[in-house]
This record gives sequence, structure tokens and C-alpha cells, in this order.
Amino acid sequence: QVQLVESGGGLVQAGGSLRLSCAASGRTFSGYAVGWFRQAPGKEREFVAGTRWSSIKSDYSESVQGRFTISKELAKNTVHLQMNSLKPEDAAVYFCAAGPTLSTHVSGYPYWGRGTQVTVSS
Repeated sequence: QVQLVESGGGLVQAGGSLRLSCAASGRTFSGYAVGWFRQAPGKEREFVAGTRWSSIKSDYSESVQGRFTISKELAKNTVHLQMNSLKPEDAAVYFCAAGPTLSTHVSGYPYWGRGTQVTVSS
């Protein structure tokens, strides 16, 4: 079983950048897909970006395509989400998740972190 811990959230002005990190413990990400999801108050949790640990393939939601980049730091067993040109509508709690396949659905990921808050001021 893999345990996930997110970090890097905070308050940023619109147009600014943040880098979120998701560190795994218990076992490595090897063999897993890793997804980033977000949930704003009163809204459902939604897919943001994802990648397979053993592949260069990544997937992004339309709302973040071209602004967010997911990357892997193999030596640290960590996945990052670089978020640029942030908008107020990007504000949410961001979660990382691990699962057997790259999926845009919450149900595709059995392992979840507790989330990190991203606040974007206008």
C-alpha cells in the first residue's frame, strides 16, 4: 500500500505560479498512475492532470491544458504539478492519487493524499 502526502499549496495572486508536490511512502510509485484532482467548495472532485510513473504520457483537463505541467522526480519518488498563470477559478483543495491505470475518474484511484489548499486572489 502506498501513502501519499501533498505539499506546496498556498496563497498566490492571479497570474502567479505554484508547484505542488506529491510524495509517496510505503512503496514506490512504480507500476502506478498518479493523478492530481481538485475540489472547490460545493463542487465535485475533478481531474486536473495525470501520468503513468513508467511512461512519458500525461493527460490534462481542458481547463488547465497549457498552464499546468505534471512531472516526476524519480529519485525522490515524487510527482510535481507546476501551475502557471493561475486564475481565481483554480482555487481548490488539490489531491494527489495513485491507481493501477491512468484515469480521469475519482473511482480509478484507490490511494489518496489528504490534500493541499490553493487559494488564488484576484
